[in-house]
Amino acid sequence: MIGLVMFVFALGLLLLGFPVAFTFGGAAVVFGLIAEGPSIFAMMPHRIWSVMNNTILMAIPLFIFMGIVLQKSKLAERLLESMGFLFGEMRGGIAISTVLVGALLAASTGVVGASVVAMGVISLPVMLKYNYDKKLATGAICAAGTLGQIIPPSIILIILGDVFQVPVGDLFMAAFWPGISLVLFYVIYIAIITYFKKDLAPPIRLEGAEHGTKAQQVIRALKAIIPPLILIMLVLGSILFGVATPTESSAVGGIGAIILAAMYKQLSIKMVWDSTMETVKITSMVFAILVGATAFSMVFTYTGGDYLVEDFMMGLPGEKWGFLILSMLVIMVLGFFIDFIEISYIIVPILAPIADNLGINPIWYAILVAMNLQTSFLTPPFGFSLFYLKGVSPPEIKTTDIYWGVMPFIAIQVFVLAILVIFPGFFGLSI
Repeated sequence: MIGLVMFVFALGLLLLGFPVAFTFGGAAVVFGLIAEGPSIFAMMPHRIWSVMNNTILMAIPLFIFMGIVLQKSKLAERLLESMGFLFGEMRGGIAISTVLVGALLAASTGVVGASVVAMGVISLPVMLKYNYDKKLATGAICAAGTLGQIIPPSIILIILGDVFQVPVGDLFMAAFWPGISLVLFYVIYIAIITYFKKDLAPPIRLEGAEHGTKAQQVIRALKAIIPPLILIMLVLGSILFGVATPTESSAVGGIGAIILAAMYKQLSIKMVWDSTMETVKITSMVFAILVGATAFSMVFTYTGGDYLVEDFMMGLPGEKWGFLILSMLVIMVLGFFIDFIEISYIIVPILAPIADNLGINPIWYAILVAMNLQTSFLTPPFGFSLFYLKGVSPPEIKTTDIYWGVMPFIAIQVFVLAILVIFPGFFGLSI
């Protein structure tokens, strides 16, 4: 039982606010010494070396760099302003344009925090100015910002590709339709709720010399949308059609982001330096967690914790379906309290072999996990998107407004996840 005690101990430290990497690494050291002594860590340097030599994970810093450069080139501002002009005259038009921009940002930047903050700074004041309901406005921004978790090129899909040992390109292809479906359901929800409750999001008039004619607005929107679309097609298209590996296409994305920044007249030595430093910080955080999680999983496996979990899961009623339902519930509940990176490196490696023993398609299961982990950014009390938005919201936006605002979008995510479980063929996947 020492492995399970170690897991509960580490979870308790996380809830107390201790840093993730040091929590997992420290718990592994303490319980590893109790279980075996210093000799248990004899192979640890080789494990760390294999992590640092993993070519799949090399794509992470490059995609992060691409996203940060695009953020600093004010891509979000251009997209939001242009889409706002196109959809603003509809009921809920600004909220719908926020969701569509969130999808474009997800496919071009993939950085959840940057997307939420950018849309919170730009579109939230506009929605509040035109008397949008606070809950609808904040919920749409948070939900749109988290689309980067499922729409390729997603960092979580790269991590899951490494954990499940499946091609990242196959995961990107498998995640495409679930991601698009999620966007579609968000838009349908906003359109329906604002149709029946007309005071939630009134239409706005954007006419006058400063906004130009409708034709000028369309041309302006196309100029804002086409360059990032070309970059998306270059990056994702090269992966999906087998022209390049994810690592190679991430390098293309980084170069493409710099070219776009130059086109938008935002390129400078300082911007590249700042983007590089932010990339190093984020990548260091991810890999520090990975090293701590590697030590943790090694001790957990050595003490037999994985066998206990496997015996329990294999003995569930309903076999494969019982395992699927319980594992999805466990991941969802843990997402209320800990980040997707910890879940990916601690929980998923325990569940993946069980899924394999039950004959579950690893690509399908990985997409289920990714869709489930997306909810961890929205679920109170520790959803990161909620904190990102609260940090840039005006004083009249209360935390409770954000919490209640994301609830319908969490329900939509769970609904799409249920469809993905019951009807995988609808998304071109097999069990």
